[in-house]
Amino acid sequence: MKSYEMLYIIDGSLTEEQKGALVDKVSSIVEANGGKELEVEKWGDRKFAYPINYKTEGYYCLVKFKAEVASIKPISDLLNITENVVRHIIVSK
Repeated sequence: MKSYEMLYIIDGSLTEEQKGALVDKVSSIVEANGGKELEVEKWGDRKFAYPINYKTEGYYCLVKFKAEVASIKPISDLLNITENVVRHIIVSK
C-alpha cells in the first residue's frame, strides 16, 4: 500500500450540515475503495484565486490515507461525478 494525500474543494455556498455530510461521503468513498488509516483535516472556507464555475470561495479538506495503486482511479472517478465537489487532486507521498 502507498501513502496518498487528497485535497478537495466543496462548494462554499452549502450549509455547515451539508458540508459535514459531504466530507463523510467522501471519506466513505475512500474507505469503500480500500483506503485505510484516514486522517481528515478540515481547512475551512477560503477564497479562490480566480472564479471556478462562477463561484469565488470553497471549503477545503485534506485527506491522508493509504491505498493500493489500482484503487486511486475509481476514487477519482467517483469524485468527478460527486455533486458539490468543485475540484480534487490526489498525489502520492
